Amino acid sequence: MNASSELPSVDADAASKLATSMVLLDVREHDEWSAGHAPGAVHIPLGELPDRLGELDAGSGVVCVCRSGSRSARATAWLRAHGFAAVNMSGGMQAWKRAGHPVIDDQGRLGAVR
Repeated sequence: MNASSELPSVDADAASKLATSMVLLDVREHDEWSAGHAPGAVHIPLGELPDRLGELDAGSGVVCVCRSGSRSARATAWLRAHGFAAVNMSGGMQAWKRAGHPVIDDQGRLGAVR
């Protein structure tokens, strides 16, 4: 069994509901985020997460998302190892968009998933 299958995960619909009470953390790169992200998400690229951990509230749950679910699985595992209640959004932003959830760009217009 690989590490990502051992992690708690939710689908896009569940993540959308959880985002009202948990942080939706997008760990994609800056250009991917700028092109399109979930409204209300927090952006910390995976490589910056250790240095920016203080930006997250350890008492809040975190739903991690990336493009397809792979990088967010790594973020979920890392956050859980550091005491966060984190879950991975399976399928990433691709699944979010397929499920009909909004994607906006940096100007708040209709965005695209890269």
